[in-house]
Order: sequence, then C-alpha cells, then structure tokens
Amino acid sequence: MNDASIRDLSPGPGGRTARDRTSLAAATRACDQWRMKDAHPETPVPDLLLVGGGLANGLLAFRLSQQRPDLDVRILEAANRLGGTHTWSFFDTDLTPAQLAWMEPFIAHRWPGYRVRFPGGQRHLSTPYSSVTADRFDAVVKAALPGRIVLDAAVAEVTPHAVVLEDRRRLIAKAVIDGRGPAAAPDLALGFQKFVGLEVRLAAPHGLAEPIIMDATVPQNGAYRFLYTLPLDDRTLLIEDTRYSAGAELDQDDLSNEVLAYAAAKGWAVGSVLRRESGVLPITLGGDPDRYWSELDGDAARSGLRALLFHPVTGYSLPEAVGLASAIASCSALDTATVAALARHRSDALWRRNAYLRLLNRMMFNAAEPAERYKVLQRFYTLPQPLVERFYAGRLTWGDRLRILSGKPPVPVHKALRAFRLKGDRPHG
Repeated sequence: MNDASIRDLSPGPGGRTARDRTSLAAATRACDQWRMKDAHPETPVPDLLLVGGGLANGLLAFRLSQQRPDLDVRILEAANRLGGTHTWSFFDTDLTPAQLAWMEPFIAHRWPGYRVRFPGGQRHLSTPYSSVTADRFDAVVKAALPGRIVLDAAVAEVTPHAVVLEDRRRLIAKAVIDGRGPAAAPDLALGFQKFVGLEVRLAAPHGLAEPIIMDATVPQNGAYRFLYTLPLDDRTLLIEDTRYSAGAELDQDDLSNEVLAYAAAKGWAVGSVLRRESGVLPITLGGDPDRYWSELDGDAARSGLRALLFHPVTGYSLPEAVGLASAIASCSALDTATVAALARHRSDALWRRNAYLRLLNRMMFNAAEPAERYKVLQRFYTLPQPLVERFYAGRLTWGDRLRILSGKPPVPVHKALRAFRLKGDRPHG
C-alpha cells in the first residue's frame, strides 16, 4: 500500500556510502556545465534546482516541462535512479480530472475497483485504483528532462540559491527546492505504517482481477496488520505485509517470510521473487508544525514529506505532490521565497484541515489494543463508498465526520474520550 516509502525519519541523502564516494567525481564532472562558485561565470544559471529525485520533485519537474518549457529545471539525486524501488498507488478520486489527465503517462497499472477483507466480512468497491511503478516514473521524468538530471550526487548542504556537494563544490541556481524526504520530527507525535513488499512471479495464474487493498483476516501480531496485493499481470503479484505500530523498527527478512507464507496459504506457488521494496511512513497523531518548520536548517523551499505534505492516516503523499506541482507550475514567479511560501501555506492548510484525521489516528493507536485496531478500519469500511473516497482524498464533509464517529465506537469509550484531548496538537500552522 505504499506511496512514498522511507526507511526512517532522518534527513536524506546526507548519509555517505561507498557508492556515493566512488561516484561523486563523475557526478560533479557532470555538473560542471552548471554554474559553480568562482567558475565559468558566463554559464547560465538554472532557473530551478530540485534536490532529491523522489516523487514530489519528479512530478514537479515533469509538470514544469509541460507548463513552463522555457525554464531550465535540474534534478540532483543521491541514488543511481529516480524514484528508488517504490510503487506509488492512489485512487483516481484522489485527484481532480485535470490532475489525473496530466498524470496519465506515469500510470503503469489501473483497475476498475478493489476489495477489502476483515474478520467480519469483505467488500468490493468500484473506485478505480492506479499504480505508478519506479521504472515508469524514472523513464517519464528522464524523458521530460533530457540531460538535466545528475544521479549519484551526494549533497552536503542546501541553501535557498545553492547546493553544496560532499566534495564542497557549490552549484548555484535561481531557486532551490529540497525534496529529500522527511526531516527529523521530534515536535510531532507519530505512529508508523511499515511494510515490506515482494513482487513475485507465480507458477500458475493467480485468478485475481482487482487489488486486495486490505486483507486483515491474518494474525495481527501486535499491530494493525494487513496484506496488500496488486495483480500486475495474470502471473505476477506485488504482495506487501503492512503494519501500523508505535515503533519504526522494521525486520525486512521477517516480513518477507510472512509475505511468502501468505502466498502459500492462498495457494499461489511462487516461482521467483523479482524484487523487494520496503518503507516506514509517518502517521501523525499530533504535534507542533510551527516548531518543526523553525528547526529545519536553512531557508530553502521544501516539497513532499519534508514539507509535511502527506495524508496523516495513510502516509500517502502522491495527491499532495500532484497538487503542489500543479500550484508551482501555475506561479508567475518561481523564486525561492515565492515557492517556499507557497509550499508552507499548503502545508499549514493541510495541517489545519487534518485535525480530525489526527484524532482518528489517536483513537486507533492510543484507544484500541493492538490486536483490536483492525476493528476501526472494519467499521469504517461499512460506510458508503462516496464517504470512503472523500476520506482518502482528504475532502471529508462535516456530515462525514459525524457519520464516522456515530454509533458505538469500535474502541473503549473512556479511551476514545482521552484521544480527543491530546495536549500539544496544534490546530493550525
């Protein structure tokens, strides 16, 4: 069920690896065409330098190539490809029709609906569901920015108008956007969605026509646990073991074995494992976003998870990344101050709008016993499909909010009441 996958909540890509050091010289040579401090002053300065080639910055670069082809937009990425090994999935109703239209080149798979399974029953929903693979993402963004992407480029420092590489070379741009993933967040109360997914090739057809977004009929193992399955073709599945838990620790081998055991239990004979992906996504319960922003280093503009632009219940960031890309591409001025103010405004507005969703998170994490957390989602999936769609899209009405909390709560009442009163959850930015 992953969207923007991360291994931890520390800044990236600051950590140095042997590969980073080995490839740094090549990366910086590739950057020589850009303007550097005290070198080649006649060389044009890029309009926009995007630090990090993940979801948010990749979508932004692509949208700018469509809307503002006159701009010189560059990407610096610490890894050897854009997008890592991730799969980003979303409901088509998460996006506006215009957003869905320009996202079409990224969509590798689409299904007309999906299923959920709980101990109390299962349900089919007819909401279209789409997935963006890392391979497709990498190819589309590279095609949109030929010759303007530098890979294996480890970054030491980011400022509003410059990026310092690990060898201390300084790349200058008219504006810089930092999209390297989430920063450390001691001022936020967090739970975590952790997952390991295996893309497997089966010995025989699996028979699935649509994804199983949640199969919570499995043992809960001390967390809200479910298996997530995408049928990529008639013999290929992406199966993820997903857990909502208080800690960020992730045993990839253990969860990989659980995925294979689940496949065996379903009668799917795995012929080969094609790849593995994993992540730990932040789930916000409360906190002080103003302090979070004040403690970030520097004044560069920020995007994606680094700007707290994600759904607080799912950790999904694709709809917010699409929205930010659309908004920035519509700006008449793309200086750092304007872009930074725009991203911060969207982040603050999202935080205010999501106070109710953070409450639901507190009910699941703080009011429900780990083995009983599935009951919160089981009850939620009895609600009307349009409400479910608005929930994932972050567009709940006041009537929706009352409907979700009406009736007997799936958690002890006294604990549910305590969840309403978390000290330190700032209602606004």
